[in-house]
Amino acid sequence: MEFHNNILEAIGNTPLVRLNRVASRVNGELFAKCEFTNPGGSIKDRIGYYMVEQAEKNGEIRPGGTIIEATSGNTGMGLAIAAAVKGYKSIFVMPDKMSEEKRQNLRAFGAKVVICPTNVPPESPESYYSTAKRLVDETPNCYYANQYHNLLNRETHYYTTGPEIWKQTEGKFDAIVIGVGT
Repeated sequence: MEFHNNILEAIGNTPLVRLNRVASRVNGELFAKCEFTNPGGSIKDRIGYYMVEQAEKNGEIRPGGTIIEATSGNTGMGLAIAAAVKGYKSIFVMPDKMSEEKRQNLRAFGAKVVICPTNVPPESPESYYSTAKRLVDETPNCYYANQYHNLLNRETHYYTTGPEIWKQTEGKFDAIVIGVGT
């Protein structure tokens, strides 16, 4: 019987799919890496899992701890999945413009969701960034993923996504195009 021991093992190793119709109009082959096939539906599952793993290795979070993050949803989902499997509490601070579905998805993994106004500057005490930082200061044994400034965000792809693409293409590609975000 072939199976994963938990949902975290299903993160990564996403398929590479040939874009036949689009490629018919260009000289060459085009492929897309289907990161939406990760359990939480985005590439952010990778960073959520990787950041929590590194926090554990570095002693930044201990059993019974809390993961806190300012998120618009996808990074929160990746962190929520890791927190649920590993037994951590999680608190995600979101701007009020995010959909109710994103909030419900985070809550489905046991997360507490704190909503903040969108129309305030980032440095405002009411912003979701400032609120997350305040919660970190108030919460013992917590890990602040800090996706916007955490170098583990890109390191994740150096150690996971990049090698997968190399293996799947056998290192035979001329160019790679990647959307940039947090």
